[in-house]
Amino acid sequence: MVPATGVRRDGLPKLLTVLGAGNAVMYALYMGVGGLLVQSQIAAIDPADKVANVGLVAGVSAIFATVFNPIGGTLSDRTTRSRWGRRNPWIIGGALAALATMLLMSQVSTIPMILLGWSLAQAMMNIYQAALTAIVPDRVPEERRGTASAVLGVALSFGTILGTQVAVFFVADISLGYLVFGSAVVLGALLVVTLTHDPRPGEYEVVVKPRPSITDFLSALRHRDFMWVFLGRAMMILGYFMPLMFTLFIVQDYIGIPKDQAPQAVATITIVSTLSGIVATVICGPLSDRLDRRKLFVTVSGVVAALAMLLPLLWPTWTAMLLFAVVQGAAFGAYSAVDIAIVTLVLPSKEDAARDMGILNIANAGPQMIAPFIAAAIIGSLGGYASLWVAAIVISLVGAVAVLPVKGVR
Repeated sequence: MVPATGVRRDGLPKLLTVLGAGNAVMYALYMGVGGLLVQSQIAAIDPADKVANVGLVAGVSAIFATVFNPIGGTLSDRTTRSRWGRRNPWIIGGALAALATMLLMSQVSTIPMILLGWSLAQAMMNIYQAALTAIVPDRVPEERRGTASAVLGVALSFGTILGTQVAVFFVADISLGYLVFGSAVVLGALLVVTLTHDPRPGEYEVVVKPRPSITDFLSALRHRDFMWVFLGRAMMILGYFMPLMFTLFIVQDYIGIPKDQAPQAVATITIVSTLSGIVATVICGPLSDRLDRRKLFVTVSGVVAALAMLLPLLWPTWTAMLLFAVVQGAAFGAYSAVDIAIVTLVLPSKEDAARDMGILNIANAGPQMIAPFIAAAIIGSLGGYASLWVAAIVISLVGAVAVLPVKGVR
């Protein structure tokens, strides 16, 4: 077991501030590069097949992200003799490798090379992410996990807005944009490894384990509480992303916003939802610490996030979409903040925290991979966007209540 020595030496406010910065630049790269720069580069190379090519690049790179997160976590878990600490080598190494992939992408000019570059970038970024995420169970006391989760939730929201807005300035110079985002991640990594204390050998118990097998790799899913949290997160993410992936088409074809105004409408929805989520995250994370009631927050906020989709389902208007953005943004922000706290409290093994957090990340990345395909099938075969809303509501409700059987968390 790794004691939280880093918290005592750093101070929790300092640790969470730096950790938030490291996460914010990570999400900025994910959203700025993956959400705008890659798509713009693909459209410039092959305008006729841009939709199919974007889908291919997004799908294949998501597989790399899903696989390399738990791999990166396992590697950092088993780094027990480094004088730099357990997580630091993989945080700074993953960041530098990600910068190298951004340099590669700044030089490519074909779809296959973009596919290779962004897939490698996802792999390296997830090594960075796995080690960074493990800092919470490593160094944050259990009674302050809700506060830590709130910080990570705000970092996600801030990074999303920052990445999207910064990327707009580099659409005309995509190569420079890649290098800016990659450099920002390296800067975030340097802040983490230089301003916080990663426990060194002698400051934690070294547990010698045999080389892991595939069975060991997925062993956490045999633990009942971990499995229910995994299932709940997967269903919530799937229900959230099914309509999200088609927001542009929803505002055009379902709400009736003119085509030339639809992109700005999507931007408005994103900003409203994100700001609403930040407010809820800041409130609900620390409040769950004070009340020591995690499951209540996750279940209620998950149910509200699901029911918010009734607004555009029953009233397909622009006003309803804005109300939906406010309500679901707040509910999903609260859900995400407290869900991270629950995740850190149901880890089967403290020694394998990064690996198991990586396994849980599959519940994030996997649904995002399959959401576009499921949503497209529903829209095309089961009655259009109204059916999509209904399916997303049902799936989200399943995710919201899946945490109720968890016994190890109140």
